[in-house]
Amino acid sequence: MNKVLERSIHLPDLMFVNLCDSQYGINRGVYNTIDAWLYKHGLTDILERRRNILSFLESIKFKSETAEKGRLKFGPGGLSIKLQNYFSKDYLETGT
Repeated sequence: MNKVLERSIHLPDLMFVNLCDSQYGINRGVYNTIDAWLYKHGLTDILERRRNILSFLESIKFKSETAEKGRLKFGPGGLSIKLQNYFSKDYLETGT
C-alpha cells in the first residue's frame, strides 16, 4: 500500500469515508457494509480493517463494472460475493 493511503487510515471517520467515496466511488452505506463484514469476520482492530478496506477496494477497482460517475457497481448480492472471495483468498493483510 502506498504511503499516502497508509497515512489515510488514521483520518477521522468522516474524512476516511469521503476518501473511499472520492477514490473508489463507494458511499457511506457500502463502506459501513464492508466495515461490518470485516469486523464480523474477525478484524476487530480499526486500523487493520481500514487497511483491508482499502486493499479490498483497490483489488476490485478495475475488475468491477462501473456505474455513472465512476462508482463501483456490485449488483444484487455482489458485494457479499466479492467480500467472500477476497476473504477466502487470504488477501487480508492480517494473515487470517
